[in-house]
Amino acid sequence: MADTVVIGSRGSQLALTQSNWVADQLRRFHEDIEVEVVEYKTSGDKNLAASLSELGGKGAFTKELEDALLQNKCDLAVHSLKDLPTELPDGLRIACTPTRETIEDSLIYRKRIGTVDDDSDALAFLAKGATVGTSSLRRKAMLLARRPDLNVIEWRGNVDTRLAKLAEGGADAIILASAGLSRLGLIDFSTRPDRVDSRFDALALKPKTWLPAVGQGALAVETRAGDDRIAHLLAPLHDAATFASTAAERAFLNRLGAGCQAPVGAYARVPEGSTLKMIGRVLAKDGSVVVEHQGAGEIDNPRALGVRIAEWCLSHGADKLI
Repeated sequence: MADTVVIGSRGSQLALTQSNWVADQLRRFHEDIEVEVVEYKTSGDKNLAASLSELGGKGAFTKELEDALLQNKCDLAVHSLKDLPTELPDGLRIACTPTRETIEDSLIYRKRIGTVDDDSDALAFLAKGATVGTSSLRRKAMLLARRPDLNVIEWRGNVDTRLAKLAEGGADAIILASAGLSRLGLIDFSTRPDRVDSRFDALALKPKTWLPAVGQGALAVETRAGDDRIAHLLAPLHDAATFASTAAERAFLNRLGAGCQAPVGAYARVPEGSTLKMIGRVLAKDGSVVVEHQGAGEIDNPRALGVRIAEWCLSHGADKLI
């Protein structure tokens, strides 16, 4: 009888796409196992009326999956790493981080924007006072830091819902993670500008001026801490560079004492060899104050780099912004 692995997943199209990708990879590497994906509805999925900050941020999209793990109802849970709190429940661990996809956000416009070049500033195509929809305090703060004239409104729902609301004219533009659009097959990067859902123009917000959320673009596969069987099955999916870079970012967020929805951005990368480079940013919610620092460290001690950058930011006023 074949061994069965049960994957816990949120029920959104993006979550199921990500969980089914992990399932397919497990089947590819281990032909002797059966893999089943089971859906769970999280508090963040159930309550679309409240803002993410009102939901408390921490665990809004993960708690029910973690409960299922602890109750042995599933063997692993697949998360967008940016949604996973930096402190996990006792008895759970991140056992696998597959190779990270693009870390960028995409600014998606309701109207066509015309010809662009590689150096085009995505925000330059927004008229003065334009309305932009987002559910993220980080995105709101960074928008207002660059363009205080913009009208930034709360904009929740799954990807299809947000795009439908954009088409109806609820905003002039919205911001979504490029990685999620890519996993859903909704973005075409071969055109200039990019095309989303064959209906909308989009441009990437580049990390040199616009930092992603901690862990953005990466998946986290969470398991029970002592489950060596599942850890062994996941080993071929694991990417060490992704683990190191996201560990540094998560250590930065944790040392700040901030949650997943705080106005905080970070990006760590491994450009060459054993060196890890990272930049971290903390903003006032209205974008009026920005505290930023960058540094480098060793790939085998990524958390130390994240903590060091966080402590610099805290000593330069970030503690008053969180």
